[in-house]
Amino acid sequence: MQEPNQSPPKRGPLRITVPSRADSFLRGFTAVIGGPLGRRSDPGRVDPGFFSVERVIILMTTLGALLMLLAKNPCRVLGWGGTNPYTYACYSDWVPLFSARGFADNPWAPFSATAEFEYPVLMSSVASAVATLVPQSATSRSLIYFDMNLVLVAILWMITVLCTLRMTGRRPWDAAMVAIAPGIILAGSINWDMWAVALLAAGMLAFARKHTVLAGVLIGLGTAMKIYPFFILGAILVLAIRTGRLKTFWVTGGTAAGTWVLVNLPYALAFPKSFMHFFNFSSERGAGLSSFWHAWNAVAAKNPGMISFDAQQISRYGLILFFLCCVGVVLLGLLAKCTPRLGSMAFLIIASFVMVNKVYSPQFIVWLIPLFVLALPRWREFVIWMLVEVAHFYGLWNYLASTSAEDPHKAFPMVGYVVLVLAHMIMLGYLMYLVARSILDPRRDPIRAVGQEDPLAGEFAGLEDKFTLRPWLPKAKKHYETAGNKS
Repeated sequence: MQEPNQSPPKRGPLRITVPSRADSFLRGFTAVIGGPLGRRSDPGRVDPGFFSVERVIILMTTLGALLMLLAKNPCRVLGWGGTNPYTYACYSDWVPLFSARGFADNPWAPFSATAEFEYPVLMSSVASAVATLVPQSATSRSLIYFDMNLVLVAILWMITVLCTLRMTGRRPWDAAMVAIAPGIILAGSINWDMWAVALLAAGMLAFARKHTVLAGVLIGLGTAMKIYPFFILGAILVLAIRTGRLKTFWVTGGTAAGTWVLVNLPYALAFPKSFMHFFNFSSERGAGLSSFWHAWNAVAAKNPGMISFDAQQISRYGLILFFLCCVGVVLLGLLAKCTPRLGSMAFLIIASFVMVNKVYSPQFIVWLIPLFVLALPRWREFVIWMLVEVAHFYGLWNYLASTSAEDPHKAFPMVGYVVLVLAHMIMLGYLMYLVARSILDPRRDPIRAVGQEDPLAGEFAGLEDKFTLRPWLPKAKKHYETAGNKS
């Protein structure tokens, strides 16, 4: 029996989950290395030596970054001119924008009264800061600009992986999905999206560690890069309503909003027209490639009796559909028997935005992969999803290359493009269904299956439900593992 003045015994490291033993899909692939880890092993409590989980996953991410470089190497060698970016599927926005948006002449070209750079302020700052590092005397300045951005993306990828690893609780090996994701290997170097991905991952980790102000700052910075990190606040709001701890939401959300304003306000006051260009461009642009709207319009163009949608209609319908999706996610979160996990709610909200948005750029897959790992880390579904996305990725570039093909009979058929767009959207919809099902039936949730509720709960950890849409259910106290209890 513990003495009154005696401190409680120190809790030892938690036993971690090993994929080769816990995941039936991976278990079948372990015969080459001697089968799954033995039952008498004690992962997480026994010192693994040099090859700890973190070091192995860092090595895997390094390999992924090298494969990313290899995927873009045809364009690095042959150039980004003509149809090369489409023929070799090595397109990147960095190279054409370096010249077309004036970075070659003035690294800070987006920051002027007449600038027309179609990205948010913080992303403009990153693009300009990297441009300042390109030597004026270099012969292949656009290539140097590409390589510098690629190196930064590799670093951001590493940060994202490490943050994800620290948010998985007793399942650190789940971060390996982010480390070797084909979607990131192929699409991570198309644009600057990895900056927003890393900032959101760091913000979610800060929230899990109960640093709500820091979380708000990081989410605000991520939103100044890309709009999608802002939607994580919707997931936090649902948890705040269920637990009655609205202060956590207001602190995180208020700090995020304040950070976004502090980043954007100076630019908006100095160059109002340039500041509004991003918003005007987003509103006026038509349907982007790989979106449902573009596939629909492509089919409509071949069928005169079929209606098509213009930019304003797509913007309006997209906003309405996203609002309805958000309402559905909120209802799901308040109707669930158990308090839903933050990762699951975040994935549903952001995946909904990607599904109905007018633009579904190939690089948007890098938004979703870390969130999927936090929502439903199952290797079978992940592998199938990545196979579909790889097929869609190469199909898209072949479709673009076919627009200038000399022989139309050798061109990539439009029906193939439409089928691949539908396939990658249907696959994402199926993943959303699986995540929603795991919220309604916690027995299907692999995170809860290892004895933890929500490694990302943060300030909501251990709180009882105060409000749900199932008032007849008894209130049950949740026992959460925090992100810090990782071994």
